[in-house]
Amino acid sequence: MDTQVQYCEYISLPEVLNIRNVSEVYAKIIDQFRDNNTITLSLPENTEADLSSLQLIEAARRQARAKGKTFTLSAPASGSLLKVLERAGFTEAFDQEDKKFWLHEEVTL
Repeated sequence: MDTQVQYCEYISLPEVLNIRNVSEVYAKIIDQFRDNNTITLSLPENTEADLSSLQLIEAARRQARAKGKTFTLSAPASGSLLKVLERAGFTEAFDQEDKKFWLHEEVTL
């Protein structure tokens, strides 16, 4: 069995995610995508984020799906991260897949 498929790689991100460090975060994500099929972003509980970081995470999620890779958050968005999602209008447009990724909400019947 391919060892790349067996393991999940965690990427720990800094407490502040903004335009100033988005290229550094991008490099971390791209580097891990080369060698892993399953990647989980670990965000500090008190993460401060801006729109550029949300756009990067969303783009990485879509790219992972297109490449058949798994990309998740270790914990649901909360605090500042959730507020930016709300202010940017992301949460209003969430479908079930978005809710599962960002909020860890599962579909219930």
